[in-house]
Amino acid sequence: MGDERQLHEAACHCGTVRFRVRLADEFKTIRRCTCSYCRMRGAIAVSAALSDVEFVAGEDNLTLYQFNTRTARHYFCKTCGIYTHHQRRSNPSLFGINVACIEGISPFDFPEVTVMDGVSHPSDTGSTSRIAGTLRFEPST
Repeated sequence: MGDERQLHEAACHCGTVRFRVRLADEFKTIRRCTCSYCRMRGAIAVSAALSDVEFVAGEDNLTLYQFNTRTARHYFCKTCGIYTHHQRRSNPSLFGINVACIEGISPFDFPEVTVMDGVSHPSDTGSTSRIAGTLRFEPST
């Protein structure tokens, strides 16, 4: 029996890095994070298993950024600088995929996005992941 989940096309801004992804639970895992890095990056991400991401082009054009515990691995296109994905610190068997890189999807398509408490990360506190709040987007009329 095949995998019935939708295969999404994704790319960085300049199109050098292109990949296909099957999301863990479509867009139900959409979230932001309050850690110092994510707060500055501002991206909205969804989850995918490492094995559910296939690079079509430009994987060699990705650059890696790590900080603090160096567990999370944040990837960017060397050409246009767009964050495409990261290997999660909270669950290294998952990638966080930048929603804005998925073809036909905009972060503004989601009126509510869960915000995770990355400042009090479970790996630092020994607790479970906590929700810090909800980001609400109200389009102008």
